[in-house]
Amino acid sequence: MMSVPFSGLAKGLAVTLRTMTKKTVTEQYPDVQPDLPPRTRGVIGLFEENCTVCMLCARECPDWCIYIDSHKETVPAATPGGRERSRNVLDRFAIDFSLCMYCGICIEVCPFDALFWSPEFEYAETDIRELTHERDKLREWMWTVPAPPALDPHAEEPKEIAAARKSADKLAAAQAAEQAEQTPDQEGEQ
Repeated sequence: MMSVPFSGLAKGLAVTLRTMTKKTVTEQYPDVQPDLPPRTRGVIGLFEENCTVCMLCARECPDWCIYIDSHKETVPAATPGGRERSRNVLDRFAIDFSLCMYCGICIEVCPFDALFWSPEFEYAETDIRELTHERDKLREWMWTVPAPPALDPHAEEPKEIAAARKSADKLAAAQAAEQAEQTPDQEGEQ
């Protein structure tokens, strides 16, 4: 098969001319904030009240970039004669974002919903040592976490909610029957 001389050059020029005539799609980032998708993985936010210091996030992190320190605290008995309990108190929760690969494993394994994805992405630092963010900074990002999407109205009801509703209906029916029994007795007394 015989090749036409300069056919590759002609194809390249055709691509260049086609590209030159299209409108540019450059984002003017610092002046105009980008419109991010709702599930953007920007930075990890910490909801400290839900953290029980179970250490699952730190253990499951493949990069070992989560640092947690805690101490035990004794809680007095709730009732007289009860026994004292001990609980973990969070002293330090830090994430080194220079090591983090944004896999989201820590968020997925947290059984108490203490970690969330925040769409914030402007946290660059001039020194790599400043990319370790402590719990105060992680808490600030928590308030930028978007609300979860609404549930599908056509979805099947979860089994737990159906069971709870069934037992609540039984209890309401039993209470209504009990009230119905008491009402005739009270009318007879009058």
